[in-house]
Amino acid sequence: MTALGFTTKIVHSDHQLGLEAGAVHAPIHNSVPYGFKDVQGLIDVFQGQPGHAYARSSTPTLDALCKKIQKMDNGVATAVFSCGMSAIVATFLTLLKSGDHLICSRFLFGNTTSLLGTLEGYGIEVTLVDATDIADVSAALKANTKMVFVETIANPVTQISALDEIGEFCEENELVYVIDNTITSSYLFDAKDVKASLIVTSLSKYVAGHGNALGGSVTDTGLFNWEKYPNIYEGYRKGDSNLWGISQIKKKGLRDMGACLSSQGAHLISVGSETMELRMERQAVNSMALAELLQAHPKVAKVYYPGLSDHPQHQRAKSLFSGFGALLSFDLVDGVDCCEFLNKLNLVISATHLGDNRTLALPVAPTIYFEMGLKLRQEMGISENMIRCSIGIENTADLIADFEQALG
Repeated sequence: MTALGFTTKIVHSDHQLGLEAGAVHAPIHNSVPYGFKDVQGLIDVFQGQPGHAYARSSTPTLDALCKKIQKMDNGVATAVFSCGMSAIVATFLTLLKSGDHLICSRFLFGNTTSLLGTLEGYGIEVTLVDATDIADVSAALKANTKMVFVETIANPVTQISALDEIGEFCEENELVYVIDNTITSSYLFDAKDVKASLIVTSLSKYVAGHGNALGGSVTDTGLFNWEKYPNIYEGYRKGDSNLWGISQIKKKGLRDMGACLSSQGAHLISVGSETMELRMERQAVNSMALAELLQAHPKVAKVYYPGLSDHPQHQRAKSLFSGFGALLSFDLVDGVDCCEFLNKLNLVISATHLGDNRTLALPVAPTIYFEMGLKLRQEMGISENMIRCSIGIENTADLIADFEQALG
C-alpha cells in the first residue's frame, strides 16, 4: 500500500491498535491505579518495562493519543502533557541544567517569554534573537549552548523563523533543536524536514480544534544523537538511545512534575484531531479572504498574515508550509478604537484562544501582552492598536460581512 494521507492515518489510528470489540475510538480509562495478578508485573513497570501502574505517568487512553500524535509528527516517540505550556516547561527543565545556555526566538507566545525569565532564575542563560535571520541565531552561539527554541509562525505578529537554516546550524553544532509547531500544526508543516530534534505542540489549538480540551505534546523525531548529550541522567542511558531524550522528558515531566493529561482530555483531543485537515483548509480560505479585505480597507493600517505577498517571510512560508494557517493580526489606523470595533462584531467572539472552530479576536496590548510592557511589545513588533484573530470555519461570506459592517 502507498503511504496514507494525513487524515486517513489519523482516523484509522485507534482502530489499528486492535481495540476490544472492534472499537474505532480508544476507550476512556478513568482508573488511577492499575493492578497486577502477579506482583512481578508491577515491579517490571517500575523498572522500565511497558505497562501502566499509575495514571500520572500513563494510561491506555494516553498511549493511544501518543501513537496518533507520533504518526502526525513522523517521529519515533511522543509524550503528552496537561497543556502546551507544561510540554514546553518539561522540555526545558528536564533537558537543561544550571549553567546551560538556551537560544530562543524573541518572537514567542507571551507565556513562553515569561517562562524564559523563570529559567534565568534557575541559572539557565537565555539569549533572545531575531530567529528570522540565521546570522542573528548563529551569532548567539556560546560554548555552553545546549538548545535552540523557535516557533514556526510567531504569535501574534506572524514572523516566520529561518527554520531550515537553523536546522542546519543545530546539526553542525550538535544542539537540540526544539520547534513549537502549534500555529502551523503537523498538517501544514513537517518539522522533521528541517531537522528538528523535538516537536512541541499545544494540542489545545488546531489538533483538538473545538475549544473543549487542554493538552500538549513533545515528539522526538529520532534525528538527535542523545548519546552525545551530557544532560541525560545515567539511569536513562539504557536501551534504544533514540528514546533517551523523550524518556527523560516523560518521566521527569509527568512522574516528578505532575503535568499529566487526563484520559477524558486525551479522548477529546483524539476525536477532534480527526477533522484537523478539513478544519484547517476552511480556516485558511477564510483567513486569506479576510486578510485581503482588511489590507484594502482604509481603517486598517497593516495586516500580518503570511499568505499576503508583501509579508516579509511570504516566500519562506510558501516554500516550507503547505498552507498559511489561520492566525491573522492587524493594526487599526490611529483614531479607530480597538474595543469599539470588536464590540461591533456579531459573529466574532472576544476571547483568548487559537484554533477554535469559531473566529476569536482580542486587542493584543491590553490583554495577552499587557504584562510585558510597552518596550518589550515594541521589540516584538506589537503595536498598541493591534488586534489578533484566530480564524474559524464559519461560512466565508458571513465572516467577511461581519468584518465589513464592524469597520463601517
